[in-house]
Amino acid sequence: AFVELEPGIEGLIHVSEMSWTKKNVHPGKIVSTSQEVEVMVLEVDPDKRRISLGLKQTLQNPWESFAEKFPIGSTIEGEVKNKTEFGLFVGLDGDVDGMVHLSDLDWTKPGELALDEYNRGDIVKAKVLDVDVDKERISLGIKQLGTGDEKDASGEGLRKGSVVTGTVTEVNDGGIEVKIADSEMTAFIRRADLSRDRNDQRPERFAKGDKVDARVTQYDRKTGKIALSIKALEIAEEKEAVAQYGSSDSGASLGDILGAALKDREKK
Repeated sequence: AFVELEPGIEGLIHVSEMSWTKKNVHPGKIVSTSQEVEVMVLEVDPDKRRISLGLKQTLQNPWESFAEKFPIGSTIEGEVKNKTEFGLFVGLDGDVDGMVHLSDLDWTKPGELALDEYNRGDIVKAKVLDVDVDKERISLGIKQLGTGDEKDASGEGLRKGSVVTGTVTEVNDGGIEVKIADSEMTAFIRRADLSRDRNDQRPERFAKGDKVDARVTQYDRKTGKIALSIKALEIAEEKEAVAQYGSSDSGASLGDILGAALKDREKK
């Protein structure tokens, strides 16, 4: 939309600078001809005689508003707007959406099975797990609502840096979901965390029922949010092996070092 700032001087509000939440809509659905608007000057290019303006910058960022109104740990209610293979999108205050990832739907059921219980239009309650204003993302959890199930699956002994064994319950393009041994907790291991070797960061390497070891990279007992990484475990084991069995500086190759570590593990 072109806006006359002074007689003979116009600036342009690009469609991407019109609304925080309405993407790819016709400018005519947001402003109309002869309407008086308050705008922010974003850029002035005297050589090209261009002035870039922003309309949304005069309004409060809805993700900032949401974070102020609903801090992490708050319980919210909203309508399921969409279902994808990764989880649910829930409509929230301020015309923004929050996402409930598969792994945050239920403590005991596999993600895809729990997802089948929800439909578009359902009204659901969820707990706010994280709000990233810069990336315009809101993470929600339904299993963390406090129904009592999480007490049975609280993962006693879990802490950042600990190593756990899990059973693969789901495999998709984004990674794998695992059920942690000796608990009812589930966690999602992202594709980038499946291996240190980029060639092995393929979810299809795994199958349902496979056992995997992984390192806990994040665990929030309050929200029940847990993050696992096979890559972090591999890096930690390599560092430990180098420290214990020698380094490449001493003439030992990485293969020799890891070989010595594996032999020692087998003996134990």
